[in-house]
Amino acid sequence: MIPSHPPASRAPRTFSRRAHARSRLVCFPHAGGSAVGYRGWSLDAPWDVEVRAVQYPGRGDRFGERAATDMDGLVDDLVPGLGAGRTDDLAPCVFFGHSMGAAVAYEAARRLALTGRAPAALVVSGQPAPRRTRGGDLHRASDAELLADLRRLGGTAADVMDNDALLAALLPAIRSDYRVIETYRPSPGALPGVPVTVLYADDDPEVTAEEAAAWREATTGPCEVEVFTGGHFYLESRRTSVLARVFEAVRAALPETATAWPSTP
Repeated sequence: MIPSHPPASRAPRTFSRRAHARSRLVCFPHAGGSAVGYRGWSLDAPWDVEVRAVQYPGRGDRFGERAATDMDGLVDDLVPGLGAGRTDDLAPCVFFGHSMGAAVAYEAARRLALTGRAPAALVVSGQPAPRRTRGGDLHRASDAELLADLRRLGGTAADVMDNDALLAALLPAIRSDYRVIETYRPSPGALPGVPVTVLYADDDPEVTAEEAAAWREATTGPCEVEVFTGGHFYLESRRTSVLARVFEAVRAALPETATAWPSTP
């Protein structure tokens, strides 16, 4: 479990404020990722969409904290900082998560739904549906084997992979993330009425078409699936198309009374 002493802030990080935001996109990083990975999304968002990014304990400005080792502990840590602390937090909120982040976003949404504060929509990427989770034991593997898997998937900057000292500092949090997703087992039930948009790449070894389509089982609301290409981190090679689709999902979550949106990047 995560230690009881509170961090400086559990609230999602915002890299580019939108004074007139009508909606918020809260992003959940992949295993080994951090909030700063969504800085570019924050800058490229339409003028009335504010992008925020969750910071998991054990990395970034929360590096000094112990990383979570199971899904319940991670969600326990994150939920108190979601949708709280600002007067504009009543604006529609959409959760986005890639890979492990998709499962974390889903579980956080489920936890918030219990108190009537579920997000307006959920966008998940590169991850099998909760009931199709694959599990695994790489979190118990050697450092070399763990690094080999990071290289296989891509998505980790070359300057990080080539820096032995930095990798040594980051590996404990990465290993904890692997443990979180490999030991994750969803509780029974589904999100009540929350629309889900599923994105994945048809050449991603981490999720099949069937596993992506099975997200329909995770909500009682509508579910749409869209296929890209580009491997597990297709978000980078197909950035423009992915952002357009994500912001389209955010647009769809606005109340019908909202005025027309500007074009997406």
